[in-house]
Amino acid sequence: MSPINSSIFFIDDEKDVRLANEQTLTLAGFDVCVFERADEAMALLGEKSPHVIVCDLRLPGMDGHQLLTEIQKIDKALPVILITGHGDISMAVQAMHDGAYDFIEKPFSTTRLIDTVRRAYEKRQLTLENRNLKQALEGHNVLGPRIIGKTPVICALRAAIAKLARTSADVLIYGETGTGKELVARSLHEQSQRRAKNFVALNCGAVPENLIESELFGHEKGAFTGADTRRVGKFEHAHGGTLFLDEIESMPLTSQVSLLRVLEERAVERLGSNEIIKLDIRVIAATKIDLKAASSAGDFREDLYYRLNVLTLEVPSLSERSEDIPLLFQHFLYLASAHYGVEAPAFPAGQLQSLMIHKWPGNVRELRNAAERFVLTGDTSGFDLTGKIKSTDGYSNKPLPEKIDLFERALIEQALSASRGCIKVVMERLGLPRKTLYDKMKKYGLDKALFK
Repeated sequence: MSPINSSIFFIDDEKDVRLANEQTLTLAGFDVCVFERADEAMALLGEKSPHVIVCDLRLPGMDGHQLLTEIQKIDKALPVILITGHGDISMAVQAMHDGAYDFIEKPFSTTRLIDTVRRAYEKRQLTLENRNLKQALEGHNVLGPRIIGKTPVICALRAAIAKLARTSADVLIYGETGTGKELVARSLHEQSQRRAKNFVALNCGAVPENLIESELFGHEKGAFTGADTRRVGKFEHAHGGTLFLDEIESMPLTSQVSLLRVLEERAVERLGSNEIIKLDIRVIAATKIDLKAASSAGDFREDLYYRLNVLTLEVPSLSERSEDIPLLFQHFLYLASAHYGVEAPAFPAGQLQSLMIHKWPGNVRELRNAAERFVLTGDTSGFDLTGKIKSTDGYSNKPLPEKIDLFERALIEQALSASRGCIKVVMERLGLPRKTLYDKMKKYGLDKALFK
């Protein structure tokens, strides 16, 4: 077993106990520092930060409970495991109330010590990962590409976005509900020369029919009953930037006439005004239906369809990119844990197949909701846990060798993502020798630098 890239502080005033447990933890793969006194360990905390501290409760000078109190002042999330005698159980329970991770009663087995330390270590790993992500969020750093994934369809989508972002042409986005059409639109905006100006989003299906033209074009005071003040519409607010019209198929036919005129003239008039306002704007529309079929059926204006259908992007459903599911789920775990300020529990590797075989009718949005629910409650009921393979699922229809490769690649990607590309940690989590791990990463085209 390869050494874990962290240290364990073990504190006990008995030399034989220190030596025996140092050997036990070292053989288990931990980097161990032993101390006779608690104040000696405290003095090193500034220059060497351990992942776990194991300390005897009764020590000369600073005892284990006092050490815990001092550690809590520095870092409440640093796990402290206390070693107790039979008569110290009440003190140990009080220490648990005061923030100790766990206590081990003497005499204890090596298995008990290793299991407790390993659980505390994994908890510390998650804490540090969540802190790093939270710092990135608070610093407004880029967390990576908005369009997450490594499958060919997603790589092609990212390449198309980068190419279209350099133009000012309007774009029509197709995709099922929950696939991330707005994220695609935002990516187009953020990679364009308009990124410094507004990105304005409007869901056409969420605005009442009698208000949609006011929302889009604005109105003057007194233009209609209830128009008590002048209102700047979405088009005008997006001047210089990008206007995103989601669910464009939901726009009333009467409003589609006005929209077509604005798209052609690049100018708008507020309701109740004769003033023409020139616009420098890019319009991105999105739909979940076949607009050509809708126009043929008379449910969507044919001339507006052809005006919008110049440059198009298709966002794949999650079933078309099932290999991305583990990576996306891990990404959403980090986001949810940072957003809610809680530690994400480790996702059981044995349940990874359940993620892969679930149909995900709500696409990426459903997957993100499942990740949030798992972070908050540990609940995995958002996807099928029966292990039954659905014949309609793309993953399930693949030959067995392909399924095995997909599953193996997903496990390695998940470990790389969770460890930020640290090969030592991946070797430990997967139980693989270094050469075997590198051979498999080469086979699946995985680069550890992409996960840092």
